[in-house]
Amino acid sequence: MMTVAPIATATPAVRSSQVRVGVLLINLGTPDTADAPGVRVYLKEFLSDARVIEDQGLVWKLVLNGIILRKRPRTKALDYRKIWNTERNESPLKTITRSQADKLAAALSDRAHVVVDWAMRYGNPSIKAGIDALIAKGCDRILAVPLYPQYSASTSATVCDEVFRVLACLRNQPTLRVTPPYYEDAAYIEALAGSIEAHLASLPFKPELIVASFHGMPKSYVDKGDPYQQHCIATTAALRRRLGMDETKLLLTFQSRFGNDEWLQPYTDKTMERLAKEGVRRIAVVTPGFAADCLETLEEIAQENAEIFKHNGGAQFSAIPCLNDSEPGMDVIRTLVLRELQGWI
Repeated sequence: MMTVAPIATATPAVRSSQVRVGVLLINLGTPDTADAPGVRVYLKEFLSDARVIEDQGLVWKLVLNGIILRKRPRTKALDYRKIWNTERNESPLKTITRSQADKLAAALSDRAHVVVDWAMRYGNPSIKAGIDALIAKGCDRILAVPLYPQYSASTSATVCDEVFRVLACLRNQPTLRVTPPYYEDAAYIEALAGSIEAHLASLPFKPELIVASFHGMPKSYVDKGDPYQQHCIATTAALRRRLGMDETKLLLTFQSRFGNDEWLQPYTDKTMERLAKEGVRRIAVVTPGFAADCLETLEEIAQENAEIFKHNGGAQFSAIPCLNDSEPGMDVIRTLVLRELQGWI
């Protein structure tokens, strides 16, 4: 039987004179350690997400647990060790995302009621830990910031899924906003173009062309309505306009395919091979879909794809760093956050 407090003894809600607002930067995630056990835990969480692998049926579970999680953690751990931040004993993605949060907090320090934190969709610090920390600091409004310029269900949407799952367990929920994708935002395109120009100016050679490599996705996901491919095309088109390049000088490709299904094409690694065999000797690669350097940029592009290019006849290869916590990169994040906080601060 439910007991109800008499109205005479109930206390009225007291609203603070100044609302505290939380901002939670969220990136994909990383293993906690650069060894097989750490990578196994990370891959288990990542590949068990139905937004990432949509068919989570019995066959997939058998493949995941019987094959992938037995073999892949050892090989991926070796890749992580190539790029690992040994000083902090963490991946560069974690180092950079923390710095982005710290620098955003400093930029908003004149607004004492705004609290900034960071989280990972997979691994640590978790989204739950981030939301709990903001609530503990008195935030009753939270802006979730998925650090993905281009929207996809397997990145942006799964961040929202997890945020909503956390809120679903709370009786007293904070008010929530989520930043939209920013794939052709003027500040983002300008920051990208500026970083490309600055990097090219620092090279001892002049690239014959630039490849814009985005993370791949199964073609079937796009066929079902995911807008990711359209967003990548829009980003590349905006970059071409800003840099004064056409399709022959700034190419669009997709990397990191997994499994046997057809993924979005052209594939980055196959493009590297083809260009080298066609006589291209000098090339630069930019990764506009990543807000921070990670395994896919530092190892897959800067090392693996560089080797593919040179093995097939290429001579000079340069990977352009992500925007990271650079001043232009932080301008993008700050612009996005302040725009979405209108009416709250």
